[in-house]
Amino acid sequence: MATTKWSLDPTHSEVQFKVKHLMITTVTGYFQTFSVEAETEGDDFDNTASVVFTADVNSINTNNEQRDTHLKSPDFFDTANHGEIRFVGNRYEKTSGDSAKLHGDLTIKGNTHPVTLDVELGGIVVDPYGQTKAGFTVTGKISRKEFGLTWSAVTEAGSVVVSDEIRLHAEIQLVKQG
Repeated sequence: MATTKWSLDPTHSEVQFKVKHLMITTVTGYFQTFSVEAETEGDDFDNTASVVFTADVNSINTNNEQRDTHLKSPDFFDTANHGEIRFVGNRYEKTSGDSAKLHGDLTIKGNTHPVTLDVELGGIVVDPYGQTKAGFTVTGKISRKEFGLTWSAVTEAGSVVVSDEIRLHAEIQLVKQG
């Protein structure tokens, strides 16, 4: 079967992360510039050969300029030396119905670790312009400290300022190429 290439439809996709602040509220951030490329056998995502996701860390937006500047600093992402986040998916494992696990390697700040993401296929349709599109919801959790994002502070009462666990959420729409 022929290989099918898929590329991101950026106007119908978003990538966000959520982290606990002071362990009492959740702060949401987005990457405004990112890409996804995938290869499948035919149009069948159950036979996904590869998925490559990249995000420009300089495009981070938490709706707070001071916090965004801190996140770009060496305390966190160190964008001067590590401006890209990269995930290379190497195994798509269908679990049930439209649900799957995407296994791969995530690189943040020069640290690469295996990660498994939950994927829900929303469907594959042909849009009014004749383009075949596939939609996905992707979720997961990572330890920020495992990837070298170790900045930490504690309040006077002993509460952690920023949690270690980062929740990932993406709405991805891909367009079939060629």
